[in-house]
Amino acid sequence: MTSRISRRTLLQAGASALVLTGTQPLWAKDTLKMRLSTAFTEQDLRANAYKAFAKAMAGDFQLEPYWGNTLFKQGTELVALQRGNLEMANLAPQDISKQLPAWSLLTSAYLFRDVAHLQKTFKSDIGQTFVKMARDQLGIEVITPVYFGARQVNLKPDRVIHTPADLAGIKLRMPPGEFWQFLGESIGVNPTPVAFAEVYTALQTGAIDGQDNPLLLSKLMKFDEVTTQFVLTSHVIGFDVMAVSTKAWDALGPDRQTRFRAAAEKAINDYTVTFEGQERNVIEQLKAEGKKVYTPDLDAFRTYAQKRYVDKYGRDWPKGALEQINAL
Repeated sequence: MTSRISRRTLLQAGASALVLTGTQPLWAKDTLKMRLSTAFTEQDLRANAYKAFAKAMAGDFQLEPYWGNTLFKQGTELVALQRGNLEMANLAPQDISKQLPAWSLLTSAYLFRDVAHLQKTFKSDIGQTFVKMARDQLGIEVITPVYFGARQVNLKPDRVIHTPADLAGIKLRMPPGEFWQFLGESIGVNPTPVAFAEVYTALQTGAIDGQDNPLLLSKLMKFDEVTTQFVLTSHVIGFDVMAVSTKAWDALGPDRQTRFRAAAEKAINDYTVTFEGQERNVIEQLKAEGKKVYTPDLDAFRTYAQKRYVDKYGRDWPKGALEQINAL
């Protein structure tokens, strides 16, 4: 997707800003403007969370959202924040780890057990160590993680999966790129790069044996039509982070910063409850269709994956950080 902006896009974004700020005039003396860039579209549940946040903060600043990468291409938001061309972004932790290798720990398989563990980690001392790294070294303030689903293995072969050894020889579609290919290796599969738009056909023809995505996305894309089972590996607890440039953050001042954090956490927590409910509903729908849905030996998967990540990336991680997060 390109970063070209049409006149219509600008008008639409302006209209969104007017809606999100309620009746407060844009020229109010103390009003700040925060441009927000997200990869997801306005139809995504996460957009509702950001709108709720904006409504709660309407008396403090104007949020001007650009959904679906209409302002900056995905992967370029961090640099835009650092250059002062953007105030706020829903940022992928993988993008942070490209500049700050220590953050690769937070993108590794089986680090987080579930969304509660993810949230608890970011509030803990070790989590705040990573937040401080981002502030001091990258010039961004990380506010809160934004969960978007656990990745689950979805297979066409009717093979029972208990441990990584049971996935040997399985051609699992993974996105292109070193991070994704290694993720596949870390759970025991033969990772096979396939463009997302081609996954359904590749499953249908047998070019691949399976794919991994959050359940809601797998259902939306109708991958259940051409597969037999969903193995609830939860090998990655998918999340982005709400991030603000330190320049914009400092401009808010202490009182607005406090209100900002409280409003952000409430909006994201409310959204997360809704999202988790939808995940549970999808599991029941899949079972009703006759699909096999079950949980394998997660301890076996976690042990296997973490050893591989430690061997490859552990030298970049703060000493003891993995153990501290595992112990939470």
